[in-house]
Amino acid sequence: MQFLSDNAASVHPNVWAAMRAADEADSPYDSDRISAELDDRFAQVFGREVAVLWVATGTAANCLALSAFVPPHGGVVCHREAHIEMDECGAPGFYLHGAKLLLAEGDHAKLTAGSIAEVLDAIRPDVHQVQPHAISITQASEYGCCYTPGELAKIDVLAGERGLKLHMDGARFANAVIHLGRPPAECAGPVDALSFGFVKNGAMNAEAIVFFDPTVADVVRYRRKRAGHLQSKGRFLAAQIMAMLEGDTWLHSAEAANAAARAIGDGAAGRLLHPVEANEVFVRCTAAEREALRRQGFGFYDWGPDAARFVAAWDTREDHASALGKAIATL
Repeated sequence: MQFLSDNAASVHPNVWAAMRAADEADSPYDSDRISAELDDRFAQVFGREVAVLWVATGTAANCLALSAFVPPHGGVVCHREAHIEMDECGAPGFYLHGAKLLLAEGDHAKLTAGSIAEVLDAIRPDVHQVQPHAISITQASEYGCCYTPGELAKIDVLAGERGLKLHMDGARFANAVIHLGRPPAECAGPVDALSFGFVKNGAMNAEAIVFFDPTVADVVRYRRKRAGHLQSKGRFLAAQIMAMLEGDTWLHSAEAANAAARAIGDGAAGRLLHPVEANEVFVRCTAAEREALRRQGFGFYDWGPDAARFVAAWDTREDHASALGKAIATL
């Protein structure tokens, strides 16, 4: 009974079917018929004109998106626990040719306009210090918590006042949309670029970068090629993305994952370190208690010396999730 990561989940059957259907001769790179449909399909999702580029990983999606806004001498404000800071092996510095991450605080791995302003206000506006060019937030956050449209609006006001671009790491964007119960456009807020995650939600190896100013994508097309992410058979990535969007599979998958996480969270109510709003559950438990859970057949990651992280996925079995919730409740 595995709760290690939604990255370990199986590929959705609809995705396999779409890749099989795409297995016929077509134009290479991103000139195929499926890739050509992505802009219009995402425009339907967000209700406005967008430009969309596929890539194979969330790290590439985040860093290529930020590269459009941040020069090598610039900086990106992000949370101290942000994926781009903690889990991308310095990739932002690599893709942005040395740009710096400017770390801010916030409960549940969420930034606030106030915590961002604290970082910005400490920077002298002179050539001797790295100047901020963008803000990066994660929806849902690294601790599985969601920004409300109101919270996003306050950050946007600050970004506008300070002349900063706004990027959203949406590795679990679908889970946030389900939790918030709002249209995708409201869950993304007024961001300039969104790394729209599909791999954690049922795809095999396809993510999307959504640019809300389509002209920005023209520059990133070259950077994607230079970074080695322009795949020659890109139709297979485009097919995965279209399959997830078709019939709202991306939302149904996220709904199943969120429901499984709630079942776990219900059993861990007195031990929760963060609210369960998406598909991650962070639980306070000792090393001995974690070993007891593993002896019962549950797989998960330790999260520091006194905590554990459990991640539900689109294919998590209901009986496994409820069994874990009960096991935690009886520790």
